[in-house]
Amino acid sequence: MSTPRLQKEWEEIDQEYQELQETHKVYKQKLEELTNLQATCSNAISKQRKCLKDLRHSLAKCAKTCEDKELKLITDIQMQIKDKENVFFDMEAYLPKKNGLYLNLVLGNVNVTLLSNQAKFAYKDEYEKFKLYMTIILMFGAITCLFFFNYRVTDEIFNFLLVWYYCTLTIRESILMSNGSRIKGWWVSHHYVSTFLSGVMLTWPEGPMYQMFRSQFLAFSIYQSFVQFLQYYYQSGCLYRLRALGERNQLDLTVEGFQSWMWRGLTFLLPFLFFGHFWQLYNSVTLFRLAGHEDCKEWQIFMLALTFLVLFLGNFLTTLKVVHQKFQKNQEKVQKKD
Repeated sequence: MSTPRLQKEWEEIDQEYQELQETHKVYKQKLEELTNLQATCSNAISKQRKCLKDLRHSLAKCAKTCEDKELKLITDIQMQIKDKENVFFDMEAYLPKKNGLYLNLVLGNVNVTLLSNQAKFAYKDEYEKFKLYMTIILMFGAITCLFFFNYRVTDEIFNFLLVWYYCTLTIRESILMSNGSRIKGWWVSHHYVSTFLSGVMLTWPEGPMYQMFRSQFLAFSIYQSFVQFLQYYYQSGCLYRLRALGERNQLDLTVEGFQSWMWRGLTFLLPFLFFGHFWQLYNSVTLFRLAGHEDCKEWQIFMLALTFLVLFLGNFLTTLKVVHQKFQKNQEKVQKKD
C-alpha cells in the first residue's frame, strides 16, 4: 500500500475523530442540561407535594364547618389533588430518586431509574420471562427431587435455587417500582416472606422430621409452580388486551395472586388459587404437629409453621378481599338499576 494512500486514510480517521470529539462535547453539555432539568423537576414536585399536603389539611378542617355548597367545592378540589398526586407518581418514574432501604442495602446508592419507555418495557419483559423460565425450572427441579433423587444434596440445591429466585424477584420488583410499576401491598411482601421461608428450609438439617415433611413440601412446590405457570400464561394475555384498550398501565406485572383487573376472563383461576392457599395452611398444621413431636429438636420446624401460616393468611385474605369488593360493586350496580 502506497504512502499517499495511507496518509489519506489517516486524515479521514483524524477528521472522524475530531467530529467524534465535538459530538461528545455536545453530549456532555446536553447531559448537564438534563441533570439540571431533573433536579428542577424533582424540587418542583417536592414543593407541590408540600403545598398540596398543607392545602389538604386546611380543606379537611374547613369541611367540618362549611355549608353543602362549599362542601361540594372542597370535595372537587380534593379529587383534583388526588389526580395531581397520581401525575406526580408518573413524573417521578422518569426522574432519579433515592433508593428505598432494601435497594440501598443490596445495591448501594445507585440510580436505577430507566429514562426511556423502551428501556422500562424491555426490563419489565425481561422480568416476566425470568419468572416464566424459573417457574418451569423449579417445577422440573421439584419433580426430580420427589420422584428420582432422594438425596440431601439435591434437596439443598433445589432450596438454594428457591432462595436465589425469590431474592432476585424482590430486587427486580424494587427496581420496577422505582420506574413506575404499581405493584404494591401483599404481592410485594409475599416474595420477602417466601425468601425467608426458603432460607429456613435450606438450613433444616437432615433427620426423621425433615423426611416426614419432605414429600409434602416438594409436592406443594410442584403444584405452586404449575399454578404460577397458569397465572403467567393467562395474566400476560389479559394484560396485553387491557393495555391495548388503555385500561392498564404499561408497567403492570403478572402476580402470584388475584387482582381486580383479572375478573375479565380469569375467574377460572380462583379455585386453583384457593386450593394452593389451603395447602399452605395444611403445611402449617403439619409442621405445628411435627413441632410438638417428642423427637423434634430443630427450631426450623416451628419457624416454617409460622411462615406458612403467614403466607396462607396473606394470600387468602388478600384474594378474599378482591372477591368481596367485586360482589359489593355488583350489588351496588343492581341497587342502582332497581
